[in-house]
Amino acid sequence: MRDFPDRIVVASHNAGKVREIRELLEPLGCEIVSAVELDLPEPEETGETFEENARIKALAAARATGIAALSDDSGLCVDALGGKPGIHSARWAGLDKDFALAMRNVEEALAAAGAATPDRRRARFVAVLCLAWPDGHTQMFRGEVEGVMVWPPCGEQGFGYDPVFLPDGHARTFGEMSAREKHGWRRGDDKPALSHRARAFKALVEAWFGDA
Repeated sequence: MRDFPDRIVVASHNAGKVREIRELLEPLGCEIVSAVELDLPEPEETGETFEENARIKALAAARATGIAALSDDSGLCVDALGGKPGIHSARWAGLDKDFALAMRNVEEALAAAGAATPDRRRARFVAVLCLAWPDGHTQMFRGEVEGVMVWPPCGEQGFGYDPVFLPDGHARTFGEMSAREKHGWRRGDDKPALSHRARAFKALVEAWFGDA
């Protein structure tokens, strides 16, 4: 196992995602800089899985900067839609990244599929982290959280599809939770990880540091 990097580029141009990754990386004591701060171009995501796209983004940032890079490829997978929007979750928001539009698009697709009851509205959030070095070495960590799609959207916290996702065992959507509640975990806590991203980070921490 390589030493954990003391400086990491967050290979994302999504402000909400960068904010959450910063919060989760902070307890690890490394210096964090984002792709936006370094004015890095966004690579074309040509992969067919979360893992492939995470690798593309992390390697592009690591090779462009000469330092380790961490990417996150994540999305919403809805059972009644055959796993869509999946890796194309951001594309459902259009060129303007309008997630109010994306949420309506998902709801309209669910209505067209006749998915009106909770058992027909099952979904999961998936996050895959890729930590990459300039020499091409990569390591992957995956997290998932199961839940149900709700309508209308509830809450203004978080970002993306958070207001329409109700995680199992909870009475509030991710959009109604603070970042701390949504993660459910931070290194040193005894709480279980809740969000897909927090679960992926917990796996990363356990792999490097042997504890969570």
